[in-house]
Amino acid sequence: MSQMMEKSTESPSEDRASFKSNGSIKSDEKLSTDGGTKLGRLRSFRKSIQHATQKSPLSSVKGSKVTSKSDTPTNESDSAASPPPPSPSLSTGSPATPLKNNQKKEDDEADASFRISKPLTRSKTDPGTSKFTNSFMKRGASIRRSLKMVTKKDTDKVSTKSISEASVEEDMEEKEEEEVLREEIEDCYVLPSIPLTPLSVMEINKLIETGELEEAHLNLLALRQEFQQQPESCSDDSAMELATREKDLNLLYGTMRKKFSDIVCDPLSDKNKNLLLQMARVIQEEEKRLSEPGGLKDSWMEAWRESVSAGVQVKVQSVHLDRVEQNSAWLAVHLGLLGKVIVEDLENVKQELRWSYPPSFKVFSTYVRGYNRVVAQHLKKLEQQVTELKDFYGLLDWIINKYKSERIMGSLSLQPDIQDESTDLQLEENFLKQVKEKYCRRMQEELRMIQGRVIELENEEVWKDGKAPKKEDNFPISSFPIDILTSVKSFVLNSIKLDAQLEKKVVSSCLEELKQFPNGKHMEEYKETCKDGVNGFQKAVDSLIDKLVRDLEDQFKEDVKSYLRRMMTRKWLTNDEDFDQLYSRTKLLSQHCSLMMPPQAKAFASKLHYHVVIEYIGQLMKSNYSCKNRKHEKAATKIRHQWNKLSDLFEDMKSNNEWLYHVGDDLSNIIGQKNTSDIKNHLQPVIENYPDFSKKHLVAVLYFRGLIRGHEHQLILRRLTALKREGNIASSDRNQVLFSNMQVTVNTNCLSNFPYSCFSFLMPDN
Repeated sequence: MSQMMEKSTESPSEDRASFKSNGSIKSDEKLSTDGGTKLGRLRSFRKSIQHATQKSPLSSVKGSKVTSKSDTPTNESDSAASPPPPSPSLSTGSPATPLKNNQKKEDDEADASFRISKPLTRSKTDPGTSKFTNSFMKRGASIRRSLKMVTKKDTDKVSTKSISEASVEEDMEEKEEEEVLREEIEDCYVLPSIPLTPLSVMEINKLIETGELEEAHLNLLALRQEFQQQPESCSDDSAMELATREKDLNLLYGTMRKKFSDIVCDPLSDKNKNLLLQMARVIQEEEKRLSEPGGLKDSWMEAWRESVSAGVQVKVQSVHLDRVEQNSAWLAVHLGLLGKVIVEDLENVKQELRWSYPPSFKVFSTYVRGYNRVVAQHLKKLEQQVTELKDFYGLLDWIINKYKSERIMGSLSLQPDIQDESTDLQLEENFLKQVKEKYCRRMQEELRMIQGRVIELENEEVWKDGKAPKKEDNFPISSFPIDILTSVKSFVLNSIKLDAQLEKKVVSSCLEELKQFPNGKHMEEYKETCKDGVNGFQKAVDSLIDKLVRDLEDQFKEDVKSYLRRMMTRKWLTNDEDFDQLYSRTKLLSQHCSLMMPPQAKAFASKLHYHVVIEYIGQLMKSNYSCKNRKHEKAATKIRHQWNKLSDLFEDMKSNNEWLYHVGDDLSNIIGQKNTSDIKNHLQPVIENYPDFSKKHLVAVLYFRGLIRGHEHQLILRRLTALKREGNIASSDRNQVLFSNMQVTVNTNCLSNFPYSCFSFLMPDN
């Protein structure tokens, strides 16, 4: 290497001679006639040539993606005197120690196998293609252009500005040229010849430690071949030697695996960056030989991925983290720094590291997956330290919004590569749900403290100091409800930014906490000193609660009106859409009920329970549909199923109207009877449970069943009359009115052939 460095610093005279021999500039005599300014430019130009010569590349390893500026020879004489080319599987700048048992022919074959791109296929010493000559020609052309533009008239006006601009342009050209040369390493390669006799175990171990990975691996393969061939020719007494060789192989492979892990954990360091391609070739070769004896049993590629994750973990753990007691913004600061580290590391992978691997390694994808997994584990540890509401919110916001945003995984600097990658954090199942639940519980505690401060402030300003309340339109007003409402609104608005489902949970949690607020005002203790005031306050609160309940009740009735009207129709029998809408809205109502105090909740549920029953069963009384062709059995089954679903909801809502639960089953039994003669035997339950069930209601039910007229129809009506006359309804509460509040529609078509006496039961006094 020292010889190579010496050849990279040639004398200025040699540079000038080489430059002039290529015809890059005019003669000194020509330049001298253009005045002193041009001579000054020439001196500056010569200095730039000297600078370029010192920076010129001396050699180019064809297996590399990026040609190092220190590796290309300046001319053929230097190339002839330079050391032998390094092993073809070595990356740029890696140690060039040749194999002791390799022949020159093997080196040449390996060198040819690593030619990876068309721009690098020509000879490295060809002056027409060398990077030095290209840079040389560009610099000369730039100077010639600048010299031609200078005339005698404006010679004195030339400043150093044009020279500096030319220098910037040249630097940009060099950068662009370097980017053109940066191409992917090919997956395909030719393994150099394996030596016939391997080095000793100690020598191979030394090669691994010093980073001469290719030579170490070739000797390992030679040692492995000896191990594989030995059982065929050895005697029984050499089993101990075979076991020793297997142990040596395992130790050496373990050492190499450990070396790879160290390289991957710090890949961009000066000593490791040049070893990446060697490591990748070893991994590729070992993956091919995974099933052969003498090597490690587990996947080298998978071990490499684990090492990537280990390196990512080191990066994540190195991010500064204050203790909670040191800094109240500890989590926000840490997450901000963490995001910055993630972006910077992935930028390095995208711009530098991935060019040191063959494409099959999918380096960028592997690092992205590594961060998704490692960061998720890191967040779980952080969550255990979170206690404040703002930190719970900050953690959720970082997970849900910021990690995928332009700040981190969506960063413009990672485009377009990141577009094809999954950026979902690999969180444990239910972890996010648990954090949301903790956030809501902490928010309830915060709201409770806010209410407590409001009560204390009210006690100070109103009750203790006796200040007169402010009035607006002659009504007393207070700022305390506004304070609470503002807090609740901020909680809800913040939750919307995180998740729609979380918004619902936050609203529910706030309402749950607000239910306790009136109890926290302790108004009863002031009843003795201000009885009228406390009673007036209580009446006002009760009035507001009643109004709220009525509004909710009216809203529900309006929402379900259209769906209830379409029950017991032809469409209802074949389609569940209307009932599903009725059920979903009733279920939503039950959720509202759970947020009320028990007395109000029961009264509210009981009212709406009665309304749904009246409207649902009432559709039978409107004679909108009559079952034909034995469809009454299907209709009865459907009524019973839907009735049970609705009853379960109102039971969960703690409705006081338990006596309403039977009506659906009682009427289903009448409608579902296969033989009309059996209907008479199922009238008793409905009469006992609902004394106001009359003949007109029975006629409507029979019409829906499909029994419109006939002898059996008359017998059923007579049986109802007899049962009601017997008066076996003592156990029923006559105050429980149901059918009397249902409007009955008489179908004239079915009654047109009846004698007048049959209509007597429709008279008001009957």
